[in-house]
Amino acid sequence: MVKFLKEIKDYIIIIVVVILIRTFLVTPAIVDGDSMNETLLDGNLVLINKLTYRINDINRFDIVVLDNDTDNDRIIKRVIGLPNERIEYKDNKLYINDKEVKFTTYDLEIGIEYIMECTVEEQGATVVNAIMFSEIIRKLPDAEIHIEINENNLLVIECEGSLYKLATMNPEEFPELPKIDIENSIEMEQNSLKDMVRKTIFAVSTEENRPIFTGCLFEIRNNKLNVVAVDGFRLAWKSKFLQTAVNDFSAVIPGRTLNEINKILNDSFDTIKIGVSKNQALFEMENCKIVTRLLDGEFLNYASVIPETWETRIRVDKGSIQNCFERVSLISASSIEKEKKYPVKVNIEIGKVTISCTNQTGDAKEEIFVETEGKNLEAGFNPKYFLDALRAIDDPEVFIDFGSSISPCIIRPTEENGDYIYMVLPIRMKE
Repeated sequence: MVKFLKEIKDYIIIIVVVILIRTFLVTPAIVDGDSMNETLLDGNLVLINKLTYRINDINRFDIVVLDNDTDNDRIIKRVIGLPNERIEYKDNKLYINDKEVKFTTYDLEIGIEYIMECTVEEQGATVVNAIMFSEIIRKLPDAEIHIEINENNLLVIECEGSLYKLATMNPEEFPELPKIDIENSIEMEQNSLKDMVRKTIFAVSTEENRPIFTGCLFEIRNNKLNVVAVDGFRLAWKSKFLQTAVNDFSAVIPGRTLNEINKILNDSFDTIKIGVSKNQALFEMENCKIVTRLLDGEFLNYASVIPETWETRIRVDKGSIQNCFERVSLISASSIEKEKKYPVKVNIEIGKVTISCTNQTGDAKEEIFVETEGKNLEAGFNPKYFLDALRAIDDPEVFIDFGSSISPCIIRPTEENGDYIYMVLPIRMKE
């Protein structure tokens, strides 16, 4: 037995060495198919170096062998794209990171990153005055635009007979957009979010002494998104049930951010993802993302201030009453005493509403026939607040509910789905 082992010792060593080499260093593989022509042909034997990528990273154009778990086979391919690169095959041509330009703006409160498809002749980066650049681009003819950085580090913009050169700054000094650890998120159609913002954003406060009211509340409760804006004189609330289950959460998004988002949103069914952390929010679309800080503070308990009952109700054609308010507001806004605000008087009688205003400039009175329920009533309002709500409502008819001459007034569509409510406080009328 000992003699036998001595005789096969060399063979055992060879087998062990071969096993070690195939396990840790190299192993053979057979090319199957013609996808690698002309580099490798069907049936070619290749040796796989298992040690290389334990030391070095994979580079573009390397030939790699992958295990195909589905077919219990191996796939031999050439590396074309690397992590974080965009690969596109179009019109029989392969594009790698050469069909887009990325625009980034950030003022430490709101950041926007937008990717636009274009032809990139040479990669690079720079920083330029955003307002100046955007205004130039916006006013250029509808033709091909060529942008480059010249030898003097000036941004050169050419379009037909137009030529502009703008000073630039070092891109390495431009702050990066913050990375957000998303704690809660939702997805919805862009047109739905655009509609919700449009119907609430005008009620956001412009007074910086109450910063929490300079934004809109985004609240998820019982799988329903509530967007609420309030400025101390009025309140706008829009809701929508979400199609997928999400956790309850709330965040106050700055009004400035929402105005910028609404400029970017498409009136389409394309999705947008909204993610929030403790102090930041992220809005992501296919080619754009917006990062913003959240407003800190306790928002109004809006549900507790919206009246549940009414004493007087009118049902009226939205366009008709809107036109009346627009005409009467011409007198209201034309006061000789610019600092003095003259309200518009709303007088409700059976089957009729009278809207009027009187000041040093003149008098205005409009009468409109409506459906009425409840008591007669007289109250004064800022006409702008009424008009903002009426312009936001898409329904042809609206309900306008009153409690008393000093109680909040509620404007809502006649469609009783309860997804939009606008509340405005009256102005005390002088006797």
